[in-house]
Amino acid sequence: MVDVIIPVYRPKASFQEILRRLNRQSVCPQRIIIINTEEQFWNPQLIKGIYQVEVYHIKKAEFDHAATRRMAAELSQAEYMMFLTQDAYPADSHLIEYLLQALQEKEVVGAFARQLPRKDANPIEQYTRIFNYPPESFVRSKADIAKLGIRAYFFSDVCAVYRKEDYLLLGGFVERAIFNEDMLFAAKALENGKKIAYAADAKVYHSHNYKNLQYLKRNFDLGVSQAKHQEVFSQVSSEKEGTALVIKTARYLLKTGKAVYLPKLISSSGFKWLGYKLGKNYQRLSKRVIRKLTLDPTYWKD
Repeated sequence: MVDVIIPVYRPKASFQEILRRLNRQSVCPQRIIIINTEEQFWNPQLIKGIYQVEVYHIKKAEFDHAATRRMAAELSQAEYMMFLTQDAYPADSHLIEYLLQALQEKEVVGAFARQLPRKDANPIEQYTRIFNYPPESFVRSKADIAKLGIRAYFFSDVCAVYRKEDYLLLGGFVERAIFNEDMLFAAKALENGKKIAYAADAKVYHSHNYKNLQYLKRNFDLGVSQAKHQEVFSQVSSEKEGTALVIKTARYLLKTGKAVYLPKLISSSGFKWLGYKLGKNYQRLSKRVIRKLTLDPTYWKD
């Protein structure tokens, strides 16, 4: 009924806990398909005792956010495909069940889960999760684009399920993407009269305490993806959304007595903005500079 697809790279021992939680779901996956980058870093002990796991190895130079997931989708014969990242922990045993419930409406082609901050998340990251992943579910259609702008396309393959039939009818993920393969698919779905859903009851623990340089590189790749896909992003701006997040986070820090994190918010926001602007203008940069700014140097191998 549903296959779970997880791209991994150097997974830690804690990854086994994610697999165990998947095995304990109220709706169990038919298969767990793991696409591992570099066989030399794979530990077979991670899947010991885990039901219906298949592992496929690729080279680091072959990894691509979109192409790797396209390849994995071709391996799946299930009615539904759930994509998960190697650091997203199912919060309970109903994750898959609630995601599938969000696809009951025929026009909904995909649904993504709510991301809760991990225990070690700093206050800024905690609020970012609240801002991006509220406790209320919703369904979005083409009619929402005029009002919501880029947020109408918001979708996350950190944990998301797709109806395979609709995925194929819409052409699947783009052939190649440095970032945002999920939002690009969501945009295509909406433009073709389909809908996407956010299932707030389906929850995973997922957050990062990035350093400023990591923010810069992540947002550089974000900017590149938008620059490369003007057909989607030229009509909607993400800068207004980013500004709103910074302002609301600052208010949250002041309201909760955590103003000590304001300097960190200001500095990290500056690095995000710089990375994004550099990414949007990547064509003006040399390949040498680009490889220093990106999180994925292999994307620029050509």
